[in-house]
Amino acid sequence: MSRSRFDSPEAAIAYMKAVAVKKSGFSNWLDVEPIKVWQGESELTLELRPEMQQHHGFAHGAIVGLMADNACAWAGASVVGDVVTGSYTINFLRPAKGTKLRAKGIVIKPGKRQVVVRADVWSEGGDEAQHVATAQATIIPTGIPSQKVP
Repeated sequence: MSRSRFDSPEAAIAYMKAVAVKKSGFSNWLDVEPIKVWQGESELTLELRPEMQQHHGFAHGAIVGLMADNACAWAGASVVGDVVTGSYTINFLRPAKGTKLRAKGIVIKPGKRQVVVRADVWSEGGDEAQHVATAQATIIPTGIPSQKVP
């Protein structure tokens, strides 16, 4: 398990809500909810709305991709500070049906110049959660000091 850059799990969640969600137009509009951002792991959820669906009624791939990307970036950020995504590859496993998406990220290899992270996304709200996507990302530390939570 990687060491966290935050003082506590609660401080990490407060920071992510104030900075990574509220200051990010897309994540804010989607109302992404950070559940865990601690010691190289992340978990986030999102309630699906009709405008997030594609023409077959499934969650749009861009929304599933955002969840995987955020899970990777937030897991990386919990270890190395402010980050941007350098690249990610996603595999869609099945249509994302349901009322909620849940994504979990875990740091595979932290580093000073890049962090390799894996994420999985599930669709919830039916009989059982369905694993809908898996991704791997290269996350790049920006070197920008953490902002204070307002």
